[in-house]
Amino acid sequence: MPYYESVFIARPDISSAQVEALTESMSKLVTEGGGKVAQTEYWGLKSLAYRIKKNRKGHYTMMALDAPSNIVKEFERNLRLNEDVLRLMTIRVDELSDQPSVMMKNKHSRDERSHQQDQNEEEIIEVASHELSAQSQTSIDIENKEEIAGEN
Repeated sequence: MPYYESVFIARPDISSAQVEALTESMSKLVTEGGGKVAQTEYWGLKSLAYRIKKNRKGHYTMMALDAPSNIVKEFERNLRLNEDVLRLMTIRVDELSDQPSVMMKNKHSRDERSHQQDQNEEEIIEVASHELSAQSQTSIDIENKEEIAGEN
């Protein structure tokens, strides 16, 4: 069977749970027709490059399909009839990748960068607090020496 990747954009005013339900219903349609959904990725709520049907944002979802062309046509027809779907695009690919898509890799790298920044900030705060405590200990030692020198 040929391989396809389909990306659709859902309206921003529906919840991500409703997008997942839509994805599940489309997956069920494909599997009942004799195909299979190899991969599903929810990319999240993203800004659109231009307004589509008076919307500036949309929920992006990608599905990798291993199905005959007639099932893919029915899949697209059902998505076009659904009023929650703003746009969709399906392309035929030579092979399906089992690795995350570029969008998911970018999302994870952003998450890792922010996590790494948080760790760096914590380390800087820890080092600064150690330096402050060392300085305060030094100033206490100096004060004690001055008191001792003043008593003599």
